[in-house]
Amino acid sequence: MDNKYYLAIDLGASSGRHIVGYKQNGEIVTDEVYRFANGVHKQGDTLIWDIEDIFNNVLKGIKCAFSKYPKIQSLAIDTWGVDYVLMQGDKEVFPCVAYRDDRTQQTAPLVHDIISFEKLYSKTGIQFQYFNTIYQLYSDLIKGRLDGVTDFLSIPEYLSYRLTGVKKKEYTFATTTGLVNAHQKQFDMDIVRALKLPENIFKPLCQPGEVYGELKADVRAFVGGNTKVVMCASHDTASAVEGIPVNVDAPYISSGTWSLLGIKSPVALTDDNSRLADYSNEGGVGYIRFQKNIMGLWIIQNLRKELCPNKDFGDIATDASKSDYDCIVDVNDNIFFAPDSMKQALDTYLTSKNLPLPVDDNGYFKCAYVSLAYGYKKAIKELQDSIGETYDKIYIVGGGAKNAYLNSLTEQICGVKVYAFPIEATAFGNLKIQMESDL
Repeated sequence: MDNKYYLAIDLGASSGRHIVGYKQNGEIVTDEVYRFANGVHKQGDTLIWDIEDIFNNVLKGIKCAFSKYPKIQSLAIDTWGVDYVLMQGDKEVFPCVAYRDDRTQQTAPLVHDIISFEKLYSKTGIQFQYFNTIYQLYSDLIKGRLDGVTDFLSIPEYLSYRLTGVKKKEYTFATTTGLVNAHQKQFDMDIVRALKLPENIFKPLCQPGEVYGELKADVRAFVGGNTKVVMCASHDTASAVEGIPVNVDAPYISSGTWSLLGIKSPVALTDDNSRLADYSNEGGVGYIRFQKNIMGLWIIQNLRKELCPNKDFGDIATDASKSDYDCIVDVNDNIFFAPDSMKQALDTYLTSKNLPLPVDDNGYFKCAYVSLAYGYKKAIKELQDSIGETYDKIYIVGGGAKNAYLNSLTEQICGVKVYAFPIEATAFGNLKIQMESDL
């Protein structure tokens, strides 16, 4: 029997990947056919995504896939969470503002004046982050950007719309907005009405496996083929959890620019303990991802860009492990969220705590790696306290799973056995959902 081929388009905040997958001897085999750099851009004082460039790269990657695999059963797109494109019918309301923009620093308190965070959490179960979609949309409302808007499409929904002409909203991504009722699994219209957001843009949510449709004629002409566009778990972490190649019976870390640490839960946990521990209840494929955002490799990525842009990450980790610098920082402190200089942010934080500064680059990286492992330790303790379980192992997937030094620090500092799967877990999960929907 001929193989059936599927295309996972996995877009991260720093790069995008097109990965073709097929089954061989019962296992998913993958082939990366296209990769491109991604990142935020400054437009005046606003951080934005160049969504047109992203879409053009999506098209180029699909074309590359068809040139190698002329028949592709389906494709699906996953991306980072919370961000979106506003639409007035078929016209975009640009710019597509990036979540690291500081516009919500002022609007989050205004939202909480209308609905307390305690009330929000009891409904949505989503941890407080300034960049959550709820605060972004409220900023848009105040600035008049929602006037005449008919849709807000998440990044994967928007790109799928550009490919098919079909607008649909997907559940796992929608849960990152802070506007989905964690128990009803649809947008919470009481929150929408309280904030006076336009009700018409909050459409019913679809589950992974739903089909958008086939490629539009102009898209087919450019890419050289036709296929179905399927809805995967379009929040990349939801696909990553689906891609873990074992039955997850312990905490997982999806390790990349962000580290998402959590467990699969059959129900949402929206109690006060979970809220105080800053845990989120985000949508999974038939379960809740009870997890927490940790700053992740963002600090290390930015230090590399600033201190040694041409140095390999493996060499950075090896040299950091030899440093005797032993001070740590709180990696979740807001000072590290979007600084102009990550080195200066570390200096400022350490100085504020009367701690000595590193004497060389290796010390800065050592500080970042060790601090990240301590961030994991704190999150694991909060998780255990919230659900009354004790864990002696943890699964790590994503780019960070390839970092033997960080894995070793995690074992040592957290007191758990690390099982690292250095695979494209997000693409695996994306492909798995497509394959199952094609049965």
